[in-house]
Amino acid sequence: MRAAWLCASALALACVLAGCDRTQRDMLRQPRHGPEAASPLFADGRATRPPPPDAVPHAIGTYASASGGRTGTAPVAAREADEARQFLPDRPPRALLVRGQERYAIYCMPCHSSTGDGDGPVVERGFPRPPTLHSDALRRAADRHLYEVISHGRGLMYPMADRIEPADRWAIVAFVRALQLSRHAPIDRLPADLRQAVSAAPATRAPAPGAWRPAVEAPSQ
Repeated sequence: MRAAWLCASALALACVLAGCDRTQRDMLRQPRHGPEAASPLFADGRATRPPPPDAVPHAIGTYASASGGRTGTAPVAAREADEARQFLPDRPPRALLVRGQERYAIYCMPCHSSTGDGDGPVVERGFPRPPTLHSDALRRAADRHLYEVISHGRGLMYPMADRIEPADRWAIVAFVRALQLSRHAPIDRLPADLRQAVSAAPATRAPAPGAWRPAVEAPSQ
């Protein structure tokens, strides 16, 4: 009886091991050499190859970034010049705000929500909640600070410089300022016609958390 059990166990183990074929050419187990590993394929015995003679390092972008693993399409020198510029005027035109809203909806809304409260759809599915954009600290922060956070990340937020053009980052900053002003602007800072409209408007309920409602209407074509 014991011998029968041993045979049955051995047969079951053989069936299990038969499914552990490590010869599959999948992406997890590739027939490749690791960085700086030895290789018999080349005369010097190294897997990592030196650059060709006279090669010049050239990171390309909009913009090259290790965080996104991207190589990009524009010279890195343009990045410093673009980031040194201040794209945000004292009174951003409506077109800039509309552009910022569009970019915000793509890159920021999933976490920060359409209202900036930090309860976007990604957060509703378990991702850590980011801080509200309406805090006193962020309302007092310089425009450049918001731009740098978008560019280089902060905390759990990863860098977006390789995904968002500098001008679009400034447009997002402008839209974030519009979101902040939508809740904190003193009524005496509004134009006379808007002050009158606000005073005459009936009280309305705030949108549900995470609900998308345009803060800036697109200009008519």
